[in-house]
Formats: sequence, C-alpha cells, structure tokens
Amino acid sequence: MKLHSFFNSSTSYRVRIALAIKGLPYEYVPVDIRKLAHRTPEFIDLNPSANVPLLEDGEVRLGQSLAIIDYLDAAYPGVKLIPADPALRARVLEVSYAISCDIHPVNNLRILRYLVNDLGVSDEAKNGWYAHWIAEGLAAVERLLERHGSGPYCFGEAPSLADCCLVPQVANAMRMKCDVSAFPRVMAVYRHCEGQPAFQKAAPSAQPDYA
Repeated sequence: MKLHSFFNSSTSYRVRIALAIKGLPYEYVPVDIRKLAHRTPEFIDLNPSANVPLLEDGEVRLGQSLAIIDYLDAAYPGVKLIPADPALRARVLEVSYAISCDIHPVNNLRILRYLVNDLGVSDEAKNGWYAHWIAEGLAAVERLLERHGSGPYCFGEAPSLADCCLVPQVANAMRMKCDVSAFPRVMAVYRHCEGQPAFQKAAPSAQPDYA
C-alpha cells in the first residue's frame, strides 16, 4: 500500500490518522504541493483530482480522503471508523461532512493562493477570510457535538471518521493563529486525540517530508 501525501495537507493528515488507528502499514510517498508536484502530468495521470492524498492499494487507486477512509474501513477488518448503527453512522458523517465539505474547501492552500495571486487580496484580508470561515464552521461543529457527541472522542470512547477530520482542521486553525477558545467541546476532543499514539504518529511533524 502507498500513500502519496504532503505533511501539512489536512486531507492527507485525515488518511494518515485512519491508517494509524487501523494499524495498516504503508509506503509514504511525499508530494510537495508547495512546489506544485501534484500538478505534474505524471501525478495527474495517477490522480485525476490533481491533489493529495492518493492511496494505491494493489489495483485500487483513490484520490479523495473520505473515499479512501471509507474504502479502508470496508476492506480491512478491525477498528471501524464509520459505525454500522444507522443513527450513529449518520451523526459521524454529519460532523465529518461539516468539516470536510463546509470548512475545508474554502480555506485550503489552492483557495488561499488564488485569493492572493489571482485576486490580489492582501495577506491581512486573506487571514481574515480564513479566520471567518474557521469560526463559522467550528461553531457549527461545536453545536453538533454538544447535541449528539459524548466521551473523550467526538462520539464515545473510540475514534471515528469525525475525529480523523476534526484534528487536522483544528491543527490548521491553530497554525494560522485563529482564536479557538469559543469551542470548548471541539478543543476537548482535539486535546484528547493529541495524546493518543495513532494521532501522534500521523501528525505533520512526524512525517518524513516535514520541513
């Protein structure tokens, strides 16, 4: 199994967490998105989405983090990150999608670059944009966890897809110096996960391309 990844990519981070929780070995293939390595014809041939992560598992090749984690959950026994119970499954997906569909798309690197390089937005305005959408998105996640979450993780005593999505998003927000003090439930989950070996193994600073 190969994972094409960039250490600071939150979508790659999600998949690394899932692989670590499930205890699956893989070869790490660094892709430096700062140097547009994900935009080369060779990489696009591997991943039509032209982005990281990309998982290769035998003949299976997948380039979207949620699809990759769903595949890993279905293909490999052991820890399940997406619950079988219909109601709990829906709750886990609700939080996961709130992060990966509502927050992440508007503040990932290619969007921020477009704001600055193509639209001429100042760094101050770009950072304000980022902080606004982080605050709005995490406020929604906070409300969802207050209503349905429980335990040290998002949903109970074991990690789920929701935690795989939450931790990288909070890490990015903190790296960008966003104020996260208004989200105590979100931050309690983040702090708990920070102390767990699987999350530590998946952290950006633990990756071979960290710089």
